Amino acid sequence: MKEGLNVGYQSILEIEVTEDMFAQFGDEVVHPAYSTASMVYHMEWVSRDLLLPFLKEQEESVGAAVKLKHIAPSALGTKVKLEAVVTSITEKQVVTKVIARNESVIIGEGEVKQSILPKNTMKSKLDIQIAAK
Repeated sequence: MKEGLNVGYQSILEIEVTEDMFAQFGDEVVHPAYSTASMVYHMEWVSRDLLLPFLKEQEESVGAAVKLKHIAPSALGTKVKLEAVVTSITEKQVVTKVIARNESVIIGEGEVKQSILPKNTMKSKLDIQIAAK
């Protein structure tokens, strides 16, 4: 990784809850509210955005783990702000703490781990799987 990424470094992602983010299974909407699955996606996104400027040309990152506590609902049209803060850095992994808030309350909190790999590692592993079919 390039120099400059330190514990405490942070990134923010702001989204607006849309119908495609609702809690649903198949075509059935369970609740017309921001889903846990969407929150996981956005937590991973803000954590990845934080890391991208610090990857060297020959590196890539992959999601390794997500822990999430979905605390409160967020309705259609609400604005959600996700803030990722680096809590741990090693040569091969970056961990962020992520807080998600809507206009009135914290709606989620979690942790995202990203592994740092040589570029094309994931492609090579996928190519092997495809060739084995």
